[in-house]
Amino acid sequence: MARIKITQVRSIIKRPKTQKLAIQSLGLGKINRSVSLEYNDAIGGIIRKIQHLVKVEEI
Repeated sequence: MARIKITQVRSIIKRPKTQKLAIQSLGLGKINRSVSLEYNDAIGGIIRKIQHLVKVEEI
């Protein structure tokens, strides 16, 4: 599987609770914080839900 780097680029203020929980489940929470994860279908679903708040790069 491919590894991806996910960086939060927008704030979660005034976002629905489901989007806030999705950000927390990835280990993010502050702007410009990044995590490196192994890509799978579950992570892909979370990313699609919050794609307007994060930037995704393949490592």
